[in-house]
Amino acid sequence: MIIGIDASRANKTKKTGVEWYSYHIIEQLKKIDKDNRYFLYTDKPLTGDLAKCPSNFEEKVLKWPSTTLFSWISRIRVLGKPLPKFWTLGRLSLEMLFGKKPDLLFVPAHTIPLFNPKKVIVTVHDIGFEHFPELYSWADKLYHKISIRFIKKFADKIITVSKFSKEDIANFYKIDPKKIKVVYNGYDNVTYKLLQNFEPKLTSKYILYIGRLEEKKNTAGLVEAFSKFKKDQPEDQHKLVLIGKPGFGFEEVEENIKKYNLADDVVLPGWVDDDDLPIWLNGADLFVFPSLFEGFGIPVLEAMSCGCPVICSNTTSLPEAAGEAALLFDPNKIDDIVFRMKQVLLNPEVAESLQQKGLIHCQNFSWQKSAEETLKELIEVSQN
Repeated sequence: MIIGIDASRANKTKKTGVEWYSYHIIEQLKKIDKDNRYFLYTDKPLTGDLAKCPSNFEEKVLKWPSTTLFSWISRIRVLGKPLPKFWTLGRLSLEMLFGKKPDLLFVPAHTIPLFNPKKVIVTVHDIGFEHFPELYSWADKLYHKISIRFIKKFADKIITVSKFSKEDIANFYKIDPKKIKVVYNGYDNVTYKLLQNFEPKLTSKYILYIGRLEEKKNTAGLVEAFSKFKKDQPEDQHKLVLIGKPGFGFEEVEENIKKYNLADDVVLPGWVDDDDLPIWLNGADLFVFPSLFEGFGIPVLEAMSCGCPVICSNTTSLPEAAGEAALLFDPNKIDDIVFRMKQVLLNPEVAESLQQKGLIHCQNFSWQKSAEETLKELIEVSQN
């Protein structure tokens, strides 16, 4: 069987959740599947480990433009980009219409081409754009709304990353739940682990958050909770470190830092290189994830794998990701967040218990397991 994969997101230089998902699934499929052939479709030549393909991963290059539009030249299939915002709907659609079709196409993120081979599977991570439309541009909302309705009609199966997302997708779009398969995310257990010897990124004690600094992630609420914690514990020396790029509502984060006189206590490193994140996590006394909406919540597992105690929201998919290895709170109640902060930071035995539970719990998740379950779905769809 020839399996085509949209690898355009996996090939991005700076990756976030969906891009890392695509990357790790492809890398694991390279290791576990020697029986099927693969085409990797990208908008530019593959780089790094993605370019190191085993013999069953075809690297056929398609030039754009070229004298013969759909001629095969080499072994990585690189597709041009006539519609930068709608690459999968646009350029990949042309390839599925005029090029050599795979037996099955797998798109790891949210959309499928307008023209497809006989079988197609897509991963829909969540539908946050329906619940928080203000966070998305009109182009993004149009893209997602068109895509999900096209998926409902033409995709043979939808993979999603949590039971919450499955129920949300099925209910919102009236899709038969039998068409939706839950395959939990993994995490990079090679990069995220306990470090024995490392140079701390910060000399003072700190509480850590990693993610976009935006309204959906409730970052402003975290700053307010930290302010109340410091007010209740005036001798406490912890700083709050917020790692991530600004997003919609970042102005409120800045306003709260100013409002509560936290300029000296809140650290904003911005975007941090992925290799440095385990160092930040290993050095933190507490990881707080107060998000209002998550399709899964990989940062929770990454923190646990680095031995960092975790407290997080009790909303959407996060209880699934955290299990019983984190303390949960209502993200809309500041006092709840503060209570959990105190419970961990003022009680070493609680922190140690969470650390041990987290190190055990995160072992239930891996990208290999995710890829194995994904491959099972690909084969099942191809045989039906």
